Amino acid sequence: MADNLICGIDIGSSKIATIAGMKSEETGELKIIGFNATVARGIRKGLIVDIKEVTEVVEESVEKAERMSGHKINNAFVSVGGPHISSLNSHGIVAVANPQGEISEEDVTRVLEAARAISLSSTRQIIEVIPRDYIVDGQPGIKSPIGMSGVRLEVETHIITASSTNLKNIDRVLDDLGIENQGFVFSGLSSAEAVLTNTEKELGVVLVDIGGGKIDIAIFVDGSLSYSSSIPIGARHITNDIAVGLRVSLDSAEKIKLYLSKNLDANKKKPPQINLNELNLEENVTEVSLKTLVDGIIAPRLEEIFKLIFEEIEKSEFGQQVPSGLVITGGGALTVGMLESGKRVVGLPIRIGVPDKVTGLIDETSDPQYSSTQGLLLYGLKNIMTNTGDGFKNFGRILKDFKLGNSLGNLKNFFKQFIP
Repeated sequence: MADNLICGIDIGSSKIATIAGMKSEETGELKIIGFNATVARGIRKGLIVDIKEVTEVVEESVEKAERMSGHKINNAFVSVGGPHISSLNSHGIVAVANPQGEISEEDVTRVLEAARAISLSSTRQIIEVIPRDYIVDGQPGIKSPIGMSGVRLEVETHIITASSTNLKNIDRVLDDLGIENQGFVFSGLSSAEAVLTNTEKELGVVLVDIGGGKIDIAIFVDGSLSYSSSIPIGARHITNDIAVGLRVSLDSAEKIKLYLSKNLDANKKKPPQINLNELNLEENVTEVSLKTLVDGIIAPRLEEIFKLIFEEIEKSEFGQQVPSGLVITGGGALTVGMLESGKRVVGLPIRIGVPDKVTGLIDETSDPQYSSTQGLLLYGLKNIMTNTGDGFKNFGRILKDFKLGNSLGNLKNFFKQFIP
């Protein structure tokens, strides 16, 4: 039964969430059996700034998720995001090895390796190579070339890179806890797995994951991820603005922000004053003007956020290819006025993305802030089912570790992969 266990650890600026799921043998659907979210410490804008604190929080979150699921978590997919993420599109080309011209899985692996051979700084590491489009003998638009006939195979790929220092620090945290890292996943990509529909991906869509300290952006064109980036601004900046504007503490500002998100319905008439008595704020603020709070404090920050998102869409050069518009998810997605500001600034259709593709403990996780967490399970399921996913990632990681040291142990791990 534990063989079907898929786990994910979502390391964010405001929370660290651990999730465990299991694939049902009968229905094939994914069921959440363990989950925990703990307030993050030692992380700023997606980067580890205090490894000891991060280790403690991850350990606490993993232990609670293990207790809930009744299973030991020995390996997990890990989400990464933040301004250290960057991406580029690359092209690979190889000759088909089979004299009869039939394209094999080995040819596909070779062409992806050819696309992966890019000039990269020693401080950067490739975490994802995603094929966008295969071209066989000059014919483009092929999604799966295996079994086709051809002489020349080309691929257009999207490559995501991250700071190798930050990845090594995350690996160190997991090694200390005895958890094997099955692969780093860009949090924008894992959120997309949880909230986007296949139609949206095919038509072209922008996924915007608003976290506490950063915003991850993933642009899909023709069904494939074509652009990834991250902006060093997040929902915490809105909290800071409320704290300064109302002269309250950050804790009180966060309570006010969450209260507005839950109690102000965009379709209902809004009262001129907001009653905050039930929040029992330490500053004894009982009432505030809605206009001051929403129009004067929150709206300008949302406008700034959407201007930065719009600049990223323009920079990607895919602005004309995303008719599905924006899907906003992440902890900051439910901020009051989010959809109105986005439509005004970006001028594209916008919706809030809520994860709903798994079963099990969904009461705790059916919230935009857990899109990336749920997405790790869906990403894990997809990559464990395919040979080129999980195995390919582990292969790269073991080779990397092999160069760094601990050679004997890693050599054993390397050969273990090929033993059935």
